[in-house]
Amino acid sequence: MKYDRVYNFSAGPSMLPLEVLEKVQKDLLNYNGTGESVMEMSHRSAEYQQIIDDAEANLRKLMNIPDNYKVLFLQGGGTLQFSMVPMNLLRNSHKADYIVSGNWSKKAYQEACKFGDIKVAATSEDKNYTYVPKVTKDAFRPDADYVYICYNETVHGNKFTYVPDTGDIPLVADLSSCILSEEVDVSKFGVIWAGAQKNVAPAGVTIVIIRDDLIGFADEKCPVYLNYKSHADKDSMYNTPPCWSIYVAGEVFKYLLSIGGVAKMHEIDVRKAGKLYDAIDASKTFHGTVEKEDRSIMNICFVTGDADKDKEFVAICKENKIINVKGHRSVGGLRASTYNAVPEEAVDALIEQIKKYDAAQ
Repeated sequence: MKYDRVYNFSAGPSMLPLEVLEKVQKDLLNYNGTGESVMEMSHRSAEYQQIIDDAEANLRKLMNIPDNYKVLFLQGGGTLQFSMVPMNLLRNSHKADYIVSGNWSKKAYQEACKFGDIKVAATSEDKNYTYVPKVTKDAFRPDADYVYICYNETVHGNKFTYVPDTGDIPLVADLSSCILSEEVDVSKFGVIWAGAQKNVAPAGVTIVIIRDDLIGFADEKCPVYLNYKSHADKDSMYNTPPCWSIYVAGEVFKYLLSIGGVAKMHEIDVRKAGKLYDAIDASKTFHGTVEKEDRSIMNICFVTGDADKDKEFVAICKENKIINVKGHRSVGGLRASTYNAVPEEAVDALIEQIKKYDAAQ
């Protein structure tokens, strides 16, 4: 079936796979013969328990999550994780070291400062986050309770191409904008978390993958919802979970498994981003904003160098059913978020407009 859909490069909430949307549409009023929508279903029902169990099992397959890690489906987005991480992990020295490589790691650092002795171990703010700092183990305080990174910075379009060596210090990573776009060795991290609204599901659910030995150290005054143990002990059912978002996430996990898993998805993502970067690099009008070795394959930031031209290009794209290519309000310019569900034809359409605009200059 043909749909009158736009090419959506939104940084989030973002596109979902068409196959998943069609499946969700088909099951909207009557899920799996239950006679009810998942939106109406009791989270205590056997039918919903199967949905969340399957979602967790399939995410474990996709990411090869070791048995000594819990998978939690929470609410509150990244903003809540900025607080939950220090509230749960500052347990011994109450020190933590942050690598600040962009907007979101800076926000996480600022929030963590409310709870302990928090240090910026490295930052790329000196060059407007156009690169990712390269650090070695000696950059971190040996008694730090954890080290924190944002693996892919959505606003500035940079990403880590390496996993920092933190020795025995647990590494916490925000994977919101790149989860399931590349294979990661979960065992190298103490905690991985990701808001779902980029690569996984509609806004509303946040995935937390946490090693067992890091659970249970929150202060006794920690609000019950902000204690990872509350959710780990109840298998994400301490209170009503974001049922609909988890259901859609589960369908996305099934879809990714059906196409060959994360490795296959990464191959597609690299191809999409590569051809878009090639077009930008070949342009006389547009140029990228991040050092080539640290470029994100999910959030491609570029500019003309003229705010009026940037605005004009956004308008031209919209006329051609290409939307959300305006850069984040804090940095301006242009940005195309080429998440997993963005089809290659959308990238091709954007490249065509880049070439046409270039030729007209």
